[in-house]
Amino acid sequence: MISTAKKSKSRLGIFSSLYVQVITGIIVGTLLGHFYPTVGVDMKPLGDGFIKLIKMMIGPIIFCTVVSGISAMDDMASAGRIGIKSLVFFLLSTVVTLAIGMVIANVAGPGVGMNVDVATLDPAAVENLVSKAPPPQGFVGFIMHVIPATAVEAFASGEILQILFFALLFSAAVVVMGDKAKPVTKIIDDLSHIFFAIIGFIMKLAPIGAFGAMAFTIGQYGIESLLPLAKLLICFYVTCLVVVFALLGAIMRYCGLSIWQFLKYIKEEIFIVFGTCSSETVFPRMIDKLTALGCARPVVGMVLPTGYSFNLGGSAIYLTMAAIFLAQATNTHLSIEQQLILLGVMMLTSKGAAGVVGTAIIALAATLSSLDYIPVASVALILGIDRFMAEGRSVTNLIGNGVATIFMAKWEGQLNLEQAKKILSGEIQAKLETK
Repeated sequence: MISTAKKSKSRLGIFSSLYVQVITGIIVGTLLGHFYPTVGVDMKPLGDGFIKLIKMMIGPIIFCTVVSGISAMDDMASAGRIGIKSLVFFLLSTVVTLAIGMVIANVAGPGVGMNVDVATLDPAAVENLVSKAPPPQGFVGFIMHVIPATAVEAFASGEILQILFFALLFSAAVVVMGDKAKPVTKIIDDLSHIFFAIIGFIMKLAPIGAFGAMAFTIGQYGIESLLPLAKLLICFYVTCLVVVFALLGAIMRYCGLSIWQFLKYIKEEIFIVFGTCSSETVFPRMIDKLTALGCARPVVGMVLPTGYSFNLGGSAIYLTMAAIFLAQATNTHLSIEQQLILLGVMMLTSKGAAGVVGTAIIALAATLSSLDYIPVASVALILGIDRFMAEGRSVTNLIGNGVATIFMAKWEGQLNLEQAKKILSGEIQAKLETK
């Protein structure tokens, strides 16, 4: 009797794990979308609703995390230094990531031999994508965009950089006021705990959200749509793995930690992002997990939100690989000089389209339209598999931002390395608020 009870409890323990529930949701959603595509498409509101619930909390959590962290640090100069270092790191890592994608695309040649006649493609859908792209911004335009018209507008629109900008201004005022502002910071700190508790409630719905999003993806596009462009998909995912285990793995080794152990630590977040195709769905959880890992709260509050706009490694891989694939498929010759120019433009494009629905393919269409190297109509070739590539680029973006935050904490001397090692090895459990 006791043995049977223990076995039953063990089985229940496995299914009480969030990542097992999410994996189950993804598998069931895939099967439903494949065998009953119409029903699968109807499940879309489940995924969209979950994403909206998470986005609802991102603004308040960024604000509370940044203000609480900087007020505890009591040093705005350090915050500015962290911000500048982060941008430099994001720039360098993006260049390396783009270069890796470009080399693999040229060597593997996923589009070679397709001999696509652009005249046979329907340009209407691509023209629609180009029209959705935001107008190009110079440095002045970018700065003006970061400054919200009102503080309320920043939160209402969910613009991460605008919320971060307002939070930094608020933090500066808190630091200047000193003891007078302590009652306010105490309230904000208490609010952050409440917001994380709400995220904990919402995360219970993650399996349903992953189920709905995956059922829609498979039902709408079908697994069979992957076959004609299987070589491109394989090259793309191989490149993502190379970036994660070679580039990000090397950065983690420099920090004295294991990339594989880190991936196991955030496995729940990885599966949620894979199922929903959105790294924003786990943004609050990543703040919680990185802080619990031993990264100082001010560093997490500065680096992670900025990374969600500027450190999009997965999107960078997608842009370069897709562009070179389309050139190969349409027999469009690109010189080394043209490819380097393409790399430079993609580096800017990958950072400028954050927050736009379907960012990567919109950015791709807009970039090809502006450069006029590759026929824009050729983007229609990958419309059917874009959603499947979105899963890989979102997961890569997530892992890249997690590693970037750990690296910056290490660089600033604000990483509790011993605590991180013990948590990643499983010696101790991380104390999380979003349970």
